[in-house]
Amino acid sequence: MDNSEKEKRDEREKKYGGDTHKELEGYVGFANLPNQVYRKSVKRGFEFTLMVVGESGLGKSTLINSLFLTDLYSTEFPGPSHRIKKTVKVDTTQVMLKENGVQLKLTTTDTPGFGDAVDNSNCWQPIIDYIDSKYEDYLTAESRVNRTGIPDNRVHCCLYFIAPTGHGLKPLDVEFMKRLHDKVNIIPLIAKADTLTPEECKDFKRTILSEIAEHKIKIYEFPYCEDEEDSKIQKKLRDRVPFAVVGSNRVMESSGKRVRGRQYPWGVVEVENLEHNDFIALRNMLIRTHMQDLKDVTNNVHYENYRYGKLAPVQSDGKIKPGSLTKDPLTQMAEEKRDHDLKMKKMEAEMEQVFEMKVKEKKNKLKESEADLQKRAEQMKKSLEQQQKELDDKWRQFEKEKQDWEHANEKHKDILDSAKKEKKRLF
Repeated sequence: MDNSEKEKRDEREKKYGGDTHKELEGYVGFANLPNQVYRKSVKRGFEFTLMVVGESGLGKSTLINSLFLTDLYSTEFPGPSHRIKKTVKVDTTQVMLKENGVQLKLTTTDTPGFGDAVDNSNCWQPIIDYIDSKYEDYLTAESRVNRTGIPDNRVHCCLYFIAPTGHGLKPLDVEFMKRLHDKVNIIPLIAKADTLTPEECKDFKRTILSEIAEHKIKIYEFPYCEDEEDSKIQKKLRDRVPFAVVGSNRVMESSGKRVRGRQYPWGVVEVENLEHNDFIALRNMLIRTHMQDLKDVTNNVHYENYRYGKLAPVQSDGKIKPGSLTKDPLTQMAEEKRDHDLKMKKMEAEMEQVFEMKVKEKKNKLKESEADLQKRAEQMKKSLEQQQKELDDKWRQFEKEKQDWEHANEKHKDILDSAKKEKKRLF
């Protein structure tokens, strides 16, 4: 270090009391961290899983196509709800969307058959099992040694479609949301809102919100914003819940412009018009403003609740919860192996028992068949003996008749012979 640099350092220490950080008033570079995070996120891409639940015929597939401006369910491959389902089944559709260099792996989960049966008891159970299975997959992936690149297939949002009856929620709607509001972000939608007048739609929304509050159902809550402008946007979106939506994949002419809408004799219902329905508000909330918050709530609230329930060693009553992680991994793996071996032995014993039962049944059938054949043989033998006896009787009768005939013919023969001799003697 030369003398000039040493003098400058001494002056700085004298001026700032040895603290040289106060002198750094220029650009350092840590303000570029958001750009680094942005580039990293764009390179990795984003994942989002959207579940749609509702009765068949409420326009779920059409709305999804309208939201993402893509044909997830085309006419050649109709939506799962358009296929005949006797039971509730969970169908998933994945598509990779790209917009301005940003990739989004969108997973759409549909539930064909929901609410369509005569008896809808426990029709929500396959949906609960599917959500829990995705949480379990994520928890298992987090527990591995290599945790890089964990795919996030957890359900981040559930759009629940309410039929536009105008008479409030049905018992099935209430029960479904009560069963799932602790597992997934529920956003209630009024399907096919163009079947209601504006006044009917407002009254229907108030009725739904009052019933949701009455049954203590927790739907997705918008996050608190300190910024006044963001708070105003949040309030506008919050006031439109439940969203009354109309979906359409048809583009038509209306007022000199091409719009997505539905044609009626009295006019056109524009999908992307806030005066006609809440589709734009739903799309802005779901995609443009709150997609990341939906993922954060899923990860920080719903998934953590599931994870705590699986890993918490102690229950509320102070007892050790069965299956919790109270042992070291090696011990737990040994116990799991032992349980697996016991299970396999039990299955093997059951299979052997079933095999023995099958063999015993087969032997019994063979014995019955043998007895039946023997019985039929005896019957045929008796029948043949009876026929033989009858033939013998007929033969003896024939022999007797033959002898009688021959005896009668001998007398006639003697008479004829004597007559012939007498005739020769005379002539």
